[in-house]
Amino acid sequence: MLDHVSITATDLERAQHFYDAVMSALGYPRVYSNQRGIGYGERGGPDAYISVFLGDNVVADRRHWAFRARTRAAVRAFHAAALAAGGRDDGPPALRPEYDPTYYAAFVLDPDGNRIEAVCRQPGE
Repeated sequence: MLDHVSITATDLERAQHFYDAVMSALGYPRVYSNQRGIGYGERGGPDAYISVFLGDNVVADRRHWAFRARTRAAVRAFHAAALAAGGRDDGPPALRPEYDPTYYAAFVLDPDGNRIEAVCRQPGE
């Protein structure tokens, strides 16, 4: 499947504050940081990673990135961390049976309007 994903941000300091919070809630540490971007995941490990790069503008066009959460509690922590770090709610933590009976997810917009999701497919808590 995917190896890595890049997300564009107009303010890297603001993006780092936001993504440090939400990725930490999902258990994905920051693995690199420089003047052009930041990255989260497990470099060299089996997990994919995401990069957030500085760009001139961001077109919020409803595409989104879904990150795997190990538990439903992590989905809730992701959502709370996103809102506390300047994100906007785009779908609170809940079961989404229209996708799958065990699909538990939350959706947020980052400070640039990128839509991100945390999803757990485990049954129950």
